[in-house]
Amino acid sequence: MATETLQFVVNRHKVPVTLFILMYIDVLRCQPFTIPFRTPSDCGAEEFFDISSLSCVRCGPNQRRSTTGLSCVCQSGYKTVTTDKASISCEKCLPNKPGVTKDGFGCIRCPGGLSNDGKCQCPPGDVLVERDLNGTLLEEARCETCDEDSPALSVPNRNGDRCERCLAAYVNTSCACKSPNVPGGGLCFPPGIISTNVNPTVTYSQLKFSVQSAWFLENLYSSSSACLGFSNLTACQALGNMCVMNMHSFSSASTDACALFNNIFRFRAALSSTQGISYWRANLPWLYYGDEPGVAIRVLQTDPVPIGFSFRGKNNNTDFRLLAAVYNVRGEFLRWEQVGGQNLQLCPQPKTKRAAAFSFGTAYKESCDLSVAQLFATHPEPLFYDVFLDLGGGENTKLLPLPTLIQNQQYNGRFINQESMNNWYLSRRMFLVDTLSGREKSTSSQPKVIRVASSVKIRFQLVPRTQEGKVFPPLMTVTYTDVLITDLNTQTVATTFAVEYEMDQSEARLKTDIALGVLGGVAVLYSLLKTISWKRRIASSFIDLETMVKFLLFYAGDLANVFFAVTVGTGLYWLIFYKAQQFVSVLLPLPAQEEQFVTYIGCAFALKAVQFLHKLALQVTVDIFLIDWERPRTKTNRSVPVSGESKNDTSPVSIWRTYFVANEWNEIQTIRKISPTFQIMTVLFFLEVLGFSNLALRDPWSNLQRSPEEYTPSYSLTLRYGVTATLWLCIGLLQVIFFTVFYAHFVEDKIRQFVDLCSVSNISVFILSYRCFGYYIHGRSVHGHADTNMEEMNNNLRREAESLCAQRGLLPNTEVQTFQVSLTSRLGMHYKKIQDSISRRNQPSRLTDASTLSSLEPHFKAYQAMNHFLGCVIDHAHSDMDYIVKDKLMFESVIGMEFLEPTEKSIFYNDEAHTFSNMLYYGNEATLLIFDTLFFCVVDLGSQSFVLAAVLTYVQQVIFRFLRNSLGRKNLANKTLVDERFLI
Repeated sequence: MATETLQFVVNRHKVPVTLFILMYIDVLRCQPFTIPFRTPSDCGAEEFFDISSLSCVRCGPNQRRSTTGLSCVCQSGYKTVTTDKASISCEKCLPNKPGVTKDGFGCIRCPGGLSNDGKCQCPPGDVLVERDLNGTLLEEARCETCDEDSPALSVPNRNGDRCERCLAAYVNTSCACKSPNVPGGGLCFPPGIISTNVNPTVTYSQLKFSVQSAWFLENLYSSSSACLGFSNLTACQALGNMCVMNMHSFSSASTDACALFNNIFRFRAALSSTQGISYWRANLPWLYYGDEPGVAIRVLQTDPVPIGFSFRGKNNNTDFRLLAAVYNVRGEFLRWEQVGGQNLQLCPQPKTKRAAAFSFGTAYKESCDLSVAQLFATHPEPLFYDVFLDLGGGENTKLLPLPTLIQNQQYNGRFINQESMNNWYLSRRMFLVDTLSGREKSTSSQPKVIRVASSVKIRFQLVPRTQEGKVFPPLMTVTYTDVLITDLNTQTVATTFAVEYEMDQSEARLKTDIALGVLGGVAVLYSLLKTISWKRRIASSFIDLETMVKFLLFYAGDLANVFFAVTVGTGLYWLIFYKAQQFVSVLLPLPAQEEQFVTYIGCAFALKAVQFLHKLALQVTVDIFLIDWERPRTKTNRSVPVSGESKNDTSPVSIWRTYFVANEWNEIQTIRKISPTFQIMTVLFFLEVLGFSNLALRDPWSNLQRSPEEYTPSYSLTLRYGVTATLWLCIGLLQVIFFTVFYAHFVEDKIRQFVDLCSVSNISVFILSYRCFGYYIHGRSVHGHADTNMEEMNNNLRREAESLCAQRGLLPNTEVQTFQVSLTSRLGMHYKKIQDSISRRNQPSRLTDASTLSSLEPHFKAYQAMNHFLGCVIDHAHSDMDYIVKDKLMFESVIGMEFLEPTEKSIFYNDEAHTFSNMLYYGNEATLLIFDTLFFCVVDLGSQSFVLAAVLTYVQQVIFRFLRNSLGRKNLANKTLVDERFLI
């Protein structure tokens, strides 16, 4: 029945309900979602800002806006009678009780006048009493006078509603600081403790002006008086803090913060020291290590820290812990705090990366730019730190104070801590950000200047010759930056936190210099031998300017090898001994200590470049001639019908064999025993992909892969050079070994193939690197002719393979085809005479006329004369220019000089090593490999980019290869009369 009734009601009102729902939905759809913007300052005197509706709401009757503007309060002379959290009701006080109680809920008669807000007020020094002990409201308020004299010594409290003892006083007769007592910093002092004429100046030497600090003006006299006269601990700490804010500086002024502190320090000389440390007087903070000369050396380099560090093994000890005693600017001790996080490391970094700063051996450095506005927000007042090194010991933990070197500290205008170590003034306490001392008018005003620790550096120095990881006390160096405030929101300041590790490098530098001196002396002797050998090879005995230049060029190459060997050895030494040591015995050179090492690398590169260019110039100016042994063949023509006689003609010798040999020589000019492209790509793969570059990081770990979350230290230039140079040399040597042992024997040897080609082509090659010294490739065919058809050529090769003909050697029954030749001066001069007539500068163009060809005819005749002359010399046809063949002594080969001078006969030295390749890239692989190594390393050290170094190394290889090919091709065409167009 109920269900039917409900259905009836719904059906009856179906149309109105549906219409209502549609209208409500339309209203929701059209309702605007915007409100007017209002702030508390927009509200009127009788309005308050409703934080719920974010709008101004009118106050009720007899009400006004509160001081915050967020509520309403009763007007003056009205008491509050009801409140329900949302609104209040106000009722006017009767004339016989016109005053409103302090809580605003009652009316009372006043003993005196009324304040502006309608409340009772008492004279200064009195307190207002409105209720009795049980809280009952009095009919009339009373003004009770606080007794300032002894023994009560009471004054009104801050709220003015009760009397309390005046604790902040150093006189026991009265709370009022009456003459002759001296007020200061809200305290009262007996006269005569110190002069009241203190100097509240803070000097900002970087900005070259001083500031009358409001904080110093309020607290310097009171702190120094309370410290000296009453040994107040917090006052002594506050005085010390003001000296720290003034950079621990000494000046001619005897009443500034540091002067007052040092006066008190000397006054307390008769008292006992603290913790058995003479520089730490009782009741005073420890600010200085003393002012006698040399104290820094004694503190920092005399007694090692009683703990050792090791990187590996069971006694692995790489983490160190720093603790700091933290004080506020008022001298109150706040807490012990572990260093790390936001205390000394201002830059925002992940916790894992910050922890790396306290791993021994890891060179840590973080830098960032901080907003001045952010520093204001995070450091409203400076905090002061006394830093200690935790030496461990369990329950008996010992702490070692960290000496601090303030770079901004001055002594009578001198920045003494920027001078030699003997003049340093070590100190103890430091701060990070000081936004307080630069306020002039009041301590609540905006500062004119702030001071920020822009650099905090902790340095560990290894004990010399230690084998147990001993270090001297670490030194903390702090550099402050003075920032003149102009625009808080846009100004920034750079800050750095670093941990460095140092060892005495004098012994290492001495050993390096000794090695350079000894090897440099050997290089001088070797260069002299080369110069003497060169003088013999040019048949000259006079020492002239050319001789001196040649000696310097030889010495540049040898000295480059010395620098290269020493620098690579040094890099390997640091890489092996630093990364593999267990107990710390060596530490990497600091960047400043690596400057000399980098200079040596630069010298090696410059000198090697001189040697490379010298050899390049020699190769592209070498004298070369191709001796064609082919002789014209006689051919018989058919009988001529008119005369009936037969006629024999000689067929001309083909020039194509000479062109072919010349072209092959042109092609092998820049072949090498390594693949330069493979070399670059492999080195780059090992460094960047496999992570070998991580071996050069300034930490003791040898991990090739590093997590992105870990801190990555900077690279050591010494290790970076050592890793890169060693890797380049190893890959290059492996390529050379592979080429020599496998590729040249089983795949292809272009040098031997060229010698074979000369034999097959019946062409010999005569090369003079100097006027009377060079190389000879004997290519005379054992078959007599090479200008033949395919069938005869194949038959000749078959007979040679089956040993059915003579051997290819110059001498009968020998296989030696390559020789070093030492010529007599007569032969050399004769060769030079003919060669000068062959050489020409201008090559014929593609279209030549008859006059051009006729002008070249003398050159062709000279070419034929040279070919005939050299052929006769080889065949012993010139008795006055004959030669002998012999083996070269091993020592002669080693030093590169011939002991015998060819006076009567020239000497052909058997040369199975094919040293004629010295006139090609092929025979100078060592020079090229070292030059590429140094080029790659120098670019990398300058740019800190392996990729850029690889790209530029490839570019320079392409450029020099192009120059060598181009200039070598022109020289070949000029010396052999082979048209350059056939050298492809």
